Amino acid sequence: MRTDWSLKKDPAEYLNLDEEGAHTPGPHQNLIPWLIDQRDVVGFGCEAVGTDAGQAAHFTVPMPCHHLMHGNGRFGLPALTNLDKLPPQGSVIITPPLKIRQGSGSPVRVLALTEKA
Repeated sequence: MRTDWSLKKDPAEYLNLDEEGAHTPGPHQNLIPWLIDQRDVVGFGCEAVGTDAGQAAHFTVPMPCHHLMHGNGRFGLPALTNLDKLPPQGSVIITPPLKIRQGSGSPVRVLALTEKA
């Protein structure tokens, strides 16, 4: 999900925290069930620090990416950068994870393949 949030270079501005928590972009709560049921996606990526919106704890289904997407074995890719350099569609994403035993996640180096311009 491209929002250009990754263009924020100041860590405080990137996290955008206040007394209510983070205020960062993320998917609408109705998008995640649609992506799973209608598109059968294998994962979701975004530019913010987490795959859910900063205030997603207050959604009807709290943290829909974590509960619905990731809870069903589909991956999440937070903190993506350079999405502004990709075409709107047609890229192939490669995300080889590090082999970490007994972990709930892993850093990845995300690569995007596009057609030659």
